[in-house]
Amino acid sequence: MEGVGGDGPSTAAAALNQRRHDVSKLFQHYLDKSTPHSLHRWIGSFILVCVYALRVYYIQGFYIVTYGLGIYILNLLIGFLSPLVDPEAEPSDGPMLPTKGSDEFKPFIRRLPEFKFWYAITKAFCVAFVMTFFSMFDVPVFWPILLCYWL
Repeated sequence: MEGVGGDGPSTAAAALNQRRHDVSKLFQHYLDKSTPHSLHRWIGSFILVCVYALRVYYIQGFYIVTYGLGIYILNLLIGFLSPLVDPEAEPSDGPMLPTKGSDEFKPFIRRLPEFKFWYAITKAFCVAFVMTFFSMFDVPVFWPILLCYWL
């Protein structure tokens, strides 16, 4: 009888942790399966962007959320277009060419790979979409000024 009262919360917490772990593994499985299908991933993300844009347009609000989303996407785009190693910061005599037959010449390696770029953008739009359901994020601003700041 002594152990019955003490095992309840710990058993429930263990079951919750196991369920969270199972859901995480299932999500990672489907994420891994979607990796080679880049066109389909980007089409799905484009549909999500359109749904978000329609929601913001019809609500006529949440401009500050959209502004923050735009700044975040711009930051991701800079990382996607930037090289992994800055050629000006790393002193070298010139471009490094392969010296052996097994070496591979990679002229440009991105700092942010395409899959991580897609995943971060999709996650950002999902979070912004959820934020449009809470009125505390609808800060009244004059949106043309935000547009000028962003541009």
